[in-house]
Order: sequence, then C-alpha cells, then structure tokens
Amino acid sequence: MDANLLNLFWEGFELDCFEAQPDHSLLIQLRPCPDYIPRCSGCSKPCYKVHDCRIRRVRERDLFDRKVWLDVPVRRLRCRHCGPTLERIDWLSGRLHLTNAMRCWVETLSKILPIRHVSQLLGLHWHTVKNIDKQRLNRDVVPPNRSKLRRLIMDEFALHKGHRYATVAICADTQQVLWIGEGRSREAIRPFFLWLGDACQNIEAVAMDMNTAFDLEVQKHCPKARVVYDLFHVIAKYGREVIDRVRVDQANQLRHDKSARRLVKRSRWLLLRNPENLAADQANKLDELLSANAPLTTVYILKAQLKELWYAPDEKTARARWKCWLAMAEESGIHALQLFARRLGNYLEGIVSSASYRLSTSVLEGMNNKIKVLKRMAYGYRDKAYFFLKIKDAFPGKAR
Repeated sequence: MDANLLNLFWEGFELDCFEAQPDHSLLIQLRPCPDYIPRCSGCSKPCYKVHDCRIRRVRERDLFDRKVWLDVPVRRLRCRHCGPTLERIDWLSGRLHLTNAMRCWVETLSKILPIRHVSQLLGLHWHTVKNIDKQRLNRDVVPPNRSKLRRLIMDEFALHKGHRYATVAICADTQQVLWIGEGRSREAIRPFFLWLGDACQNIEAVAMDMNTAFDLEVQKHCPKARVVYDLFHVIAKYGREVIDRVRVDQANQLRHDKSARRLVKRSRWLLLRNPENLAADQANKLDELLSANAPLTTVYILKAQLKELWYAPDEKTARARWKCWLAMAEESGIHALQLFARRLGNYLEGIVSSASYRLSTSVLEGMNNKIKVLKRMAYGYRDKAYFFLKIKDAFPGKAR
C-alpha cells in the first residue's frame, strides 16, 4: 500500500503486516516511517533520541463488518527541553485506546442513538461511549451571552417519577436553553440568578406559570423585570379548581336523574376544550349541556371572558377587563368561582403585564416534549449533569 495514502490515516507510520483474528476482527501492525522525525508530546519539537518503544493496541473504525485493531509502536523520547516523554501522535485520542477517527464516529452516532445502542453496535463499554459523548457536549455546547439577555421563560418538567422536577430557563428571543437545575423551590432556582450575576439588571420580563418560588426569586434578583403569567397555566388552573368542582357538584345534585347526571359527569373534556377544536357532534352535546345547566354555563362563559385579559391591547384595558370579570364572578353566587377570583387577584400584576410583554411558556412546553423524547430514548439518565448537557445541546438557540 502506498505510504502517502497511509499517512492520511496514520501519520508517521506505515503498514508492517495484518492478519485476521479468530473473533473475525482484523489486526494491523504498524511501524514508524524511517523518514519521519518524531515530536515531543510536551513541546511538539522534533526529537531524534529515542529512549525506548512499547506497543500500544488501539481501536480503529470498523472495516465493513470487521472490527479493526492497530498495534502502534509508541516511542519514548529523550527531549532536551522536557526530559523523557512520549512522542506526539495526533491521530490517537489521548489515553483512550481509540483513534481520533473512531472517537469521531462514536460522537456522531451518540447524537442520534442511545448510548446502549452505540455500545452494542461498536462493541465498546457503555461508560466509554457516555464519557466520549459527555466530553463532546462540554466542548460543543456554546455558553450564552448573558449581557444580551432581556426576556426569559421559566418552567419545570418531570425529572423522575414521584413528583421530582427540574427547572429550565430559556431566552425568549433566541430560544436557547440557558440553565437547568434540579428542583423547583426558591433554593433550587437561586443558582440560576447567581449565574446571571450583573445581567439580572438587564432582564425586562420573565414568563412563568403561577409558581410563587419563581415569582419571588425574580423580584429579589431582577429589580427591573416584570413577571408575566402564562395564559395556558391560568386557564388550566381554572379548569381544575372551578369547572371540575362545579361539574362534580352539579352531578351530585342529579343523583335521581341518571341520564342527566351521566351527561354532566362525562362532560369534562367538552367544557375544557376550546370551542374551535370540537367536532360537530361534540358541539351539539355541549350546547345541550349548557342549555340545561345554568352554573356550568356561567363558568364556561367566564372562562372565555378570562382569556380576554391576555389579549388586551394595553395594560389599562386589561385592568378594566379584570374589574368587569371580577364583578361577574362575585355576582355569580358560585363559591368555587368566587374563591378562584379572589386568589387570582393576588396575581393580577403578572396577568396585566402580558399586555406589554407578549410572552408565554408555550415555546418551553414544546421543548418539554422533546426532553421527554430524550428521556425515553435513553430509558432515563443516571448522570443528571450529562442529561442537562444533552438538553442544552438539543436547544442551542437561533440567531436574532
């Protein structure tokens, strides 16, 4: 084989011999090129004095269905600047018994396949594949420019079963994942604001659900920031605390009318779903239900009226709509609705601010779906730091 061609793969070495092994692998033995001057791995300067030599067996990329092993004679040099040191071989991957080509192949496969599958495909140990991928992530994940951050979105996602959560913060403008931490308490998310440092003074708005811990930490660390509560989370809370409560109460009052009680009990999704998403037969059932039940009609209409707060053209209009909605809730005589309205009043500023900052956590909800896919592909992650790096790598952000 042409020595120039071999130098494209194994610079400084040439083919000595090769043989097939009983396990169907291929063993290639190399020897140093006689006209190649070895270089010191410390100072990279040429060194003519060779102290000794030992054979190092490394894994090369597969050739078709055969694993390929290389026996590489690695020389120990007597460098006048560094003393005894190994020669520099650029195509070997540090202390790993892999070539750089093999390492790059592992990195490429790890981007699209779970670690277990890459390990089985290449015949490498699980930890070897995971460590290579983690080093790639530490190298390739670009840290965000904190000085340019102005608007943020914060939300939580399930980390494990048993109500264990992690918090994720992204830039609302670039959709880059900025930070991920385990937990959703004030103590858990405080490191994020400490990581922001002086950039906290530049934050203008933060979108979130009605999580008091998020709210209080934003107020403490970002004095100029406006909290913006997400429409979806508020309406979902309204559905759980008002619509479901009224529906159950009305069903309990209809114990002696089985057909009417059945209609009310099975109406949950009809009441929670947006009207434009209902099929024709579902819309007819909803009309039938609302025409026969005044309390359910009231809470259903007020749900639509509550959404209008987020579509107000300015904060003054949003406050006027809130006063009107609050008055209707108080006059309804429905206890669950009145209680919800009074509690919601504590979050009014975060609702009104949506008129000035059109932010929502819907982008982050979509990201959470991809995070779930990452978890399912790997059947979970043992190393949380590695998992968080995978998430950051999946959402590097877009250019402004």
